[in-house]
Amino acid sequence: MKIVKIKDKNKYNNFIKQQKHSQFLQSWEWGEFQKDVGNKVLRFAIENNGKIAFVISLIKKSLPLGMNYFYSPRIGVKHLNEEIFIFLFKEIKKITKKEKCIFLRFDPRSKFPISNFQFPISKTIDVQPSRTLILDISKPEEEILKQMHQKTRYNIRLAAKKDIDVRVIKDIDKYFEEFWQLMAQTENRDGFRLHDKNYYLKMLKFNNKFIKLIAVFYQDKMLCANIVSFFGDMATYVHGASSNENRNLMAPYALQWHTIKLSKAYGFKYYDFNGIDEQKWPGVTKFKKGFGEKEVGYLGTYDLVFDSCKYNLYKLLRKIRRFF
Repeated sequence: MKIVKIKDKNKYNNFIKQQKHSQFLQSWEWGEFQKDVGNKVLRFAIENNGKIAFVISLIKKSLPLGMNYFYSPRIGVKHLNEEIFIFLFKEIKKITKKEKCIFLRFDPRSKFPISNFQFPISKTIDVQPSRTLILDISKPEEEILKQMHQKTRYNIRLAAKKDIDVRVIKDIDKYFEEFWQLMAQTENRDGFRLHDKNYYLKMLKFNNKFIKLIAVFYQDKMLCANIVSFFGDMATYVHGASSNENRNLMAPYALQWHTIKLSKAYGFKYYDFNGIDEQKWPGVTKFKKGFGEKEVGYLGTYDLVFDSCKYNLYKLLRKIRRFF
């Protein structure tokens, strides 16, 4: 068994795509986007008896005082037995030393073995939502509609009667400012924290097969828009924004239904609403859950610590920042 750098995009993506509910955050494309916004990305494969047993992307991120850490979102550890799992993180320890990273932050997709583990693991604040809603869109449209809440079906039909226009945006430069204003309104209304403006612009201009902006217009004015990723067997609602105006048109319902149908037409099997939480996002969660009740839970986010002294310093600095 050995760990090697993997440079073949197809081999890498093919392994990720074999997983049910394929995670775009572990895709080759997402790694390339992370490079585009200034992060270093390392990709590795574990080979066992000449075959790929696992692949992983490590995104290197900076911390104060010249410290760094690796982040690996939504890793599919359900494919690993304990022997391979421990081997993987022993090898990552060697890599973190070379890259001057003090810990690995990761979001496991399922339970992972920690018996006889040699490094401290610390539960931390979730980076990715620990609960989400995933629809099976391989079913006929009638069945997908039937599983929705009655009010959601009503609003979809109501929106269809309005003079609205749903578009897949191709000219990002033309519509980005309008989209960004909707993002700002959504942040103020629903309490979301945004990345900086350039982050979204780079994402939308990165790869129009992997990431698309889909928007609803009324009288040629953008009412709502979603950033959606398409990878493996799943389309994922990555980010969304909506106007405070013309709420009676039910544009967000029309947008989600159009996106679900579009994803189905593209051949995807699942649609991920990418996060629900009744406490943090009550209104958004109620909206999403109206489309179905198939909830999927994850374990949350963990830090695998390789340098305890510097990690404790990092946690202290993080606590101090909260007061300012």
